[in-house]
Amino acid sequence: PPPPTARALRALPRTTARALRALPRTTARALRALPRTTARALRALPRSPSHARTVEAHAPKARALRAPVRGPSRVRAVEAHAPKARVSTARTRDKGGRGHAAPAAIIIVLLSLPVANAEPVATGTVLSVEPLSAAATLPGSHDSTRILYSSTTVRDQPTTASAAVYFPPGEPPAGGWPVIAWAHGTVGLGDDCAYSVAGPAAVERDWAYLGTWLDQGYAIVAADYAGLGTPGEHPYLNGTVEAHNVVDAVAAATKRFPTLSRKWAVVGQSQGGGAAVYTARYATEFGGPELDYRGAVGTGVPAYIENILLPLGPGVPPIELGAHTTAYVFYILNGLAVTYPELGIESYLTESGRRWLARARTECIDPFGDELAANNVVVGDQFARPLSQVPDLLGVLTRTMGLPESGYDRPLFLGQGLRDTDVITPATLLFAARLEAGGQPLTLHTYPEDHDGTVNASLVDSIPFVRGLFA
Repeated sequence: PPPPTARALRALPRTTARALRALPRTTARALRALPRTTARALRALPRSPSHARTVEAHAPKARALRAPVRGPSRVRAVEAHAPKARVSTARTRDKGGRGHAAPAAIIIVLLSLPVANAEPVATGTVLSVEPLSAAATLPGSHDSTRILYSSTTVRDQPTTASAAVYFPPGEPPAGGWPVIAWAHGTVGLGDDCAYSVAGPAAVERDWAYLGTWLDQGYAIVAADYAGLGTPGEHPYLNGTVEAHNVVDAVAAATKRFPTLSRKWAVVGQSQGGGAAVYTARYATEFGGPELDYRGAVGTGVPAYIENILLPLGPGVPPIELGAHTTAYVFYILNGLAVTYPELGIESYLTESGRRWLARARTECIDPFGDELAANNVVVGDQFARPLSQVPDLLGVLTRTMGLPESGYDRPLFLGQGLRDTDVITPATLLFAARLEAGGQPLTLHTYPEDHDGTVNASLVDSIPFVRGLFA
């Protein structure tokens, strides 16, 4: 508490202090919900069962306050109760005959004092900084670090997310290092799969790619996405959530580190390619005037994934798919379950399907894919009923992962490998054609490469593209 409150606590008669310790369990739980500074002051008071009856008389008021003090969204409820508590303050006397305020009133005053500190933390705020593991440290980067920052997840609920921040060596230019936000591809759903914890799944590919951007003089902010490496589950392929996480990571890093510029662009691959496209659509809106968003690069972008999920069900597909493709299906199903728990996604699966879904929640992409392949898992055998029985399935999928076809206010680069079988290449080319037909600021390049090969093959075109964004 602030000094005046601390002095007031120290001045409490011992009998009143002891009475505070005699609170019943329900009221004690309310005390445990107090901010740490106030709670520490209360715990420091002497113990005794004296005046328990006086405290019990006020317990209903304390119980009524228990819910309001649990969260900052209920501050007004605390303020509404506090005047009544002060008016109804009782007087009691200790053995020496000295009068003092009844404990319940003191509790109410204490509860109402720290509410200013209980305001929600603004998104895009660094909450803590910690070292990166060796596996997550980009070779050649300087003073790189891991940050935990405030962001949002499904239904705009507040959450804590994490990111790696990589700095180039040397002195920053005037105005700070321009920022590349890296939206990574699928690493898995477990916390130990997070990019800022375990590093990339495709180590050689990603370090070569990010190292090239670092050599070009860009700092890199690599968001993990909500639920990866932090509490809560990851809503896989939820584009709006990913866009919030990427923008908030850039906002947090640029506010924390003065060597970073406000000018930034986003690049992403695979899952991150979709995240980069969603970020491109909403970066200006989500970032506001504090950031200077310039444009986006996406490779291996998973366009119209929602359409290929529609026929899934018993016997569809009837054959074994590639290991990663089968893993993607379970990750997508879990992402839907996280985003829309009311759909009961597990009820559409067989017992085997539910077991594999549970495995998906904790497994990283490579070992999970290997395990699925070793067990010859066929997606069509994992469904008890058609996924199409989900009400408004196409609408649900489109709202979650359907890439926006309009509204881009900065240049967008798409790089697609013509031998890519991880995403549906014709669908990505169709998406590009629709953007061009709609007058969106698109640059499209294709490469005779597969999903992984396109990442670094695209640099010959994406480096000058991004350089132009910062000109």
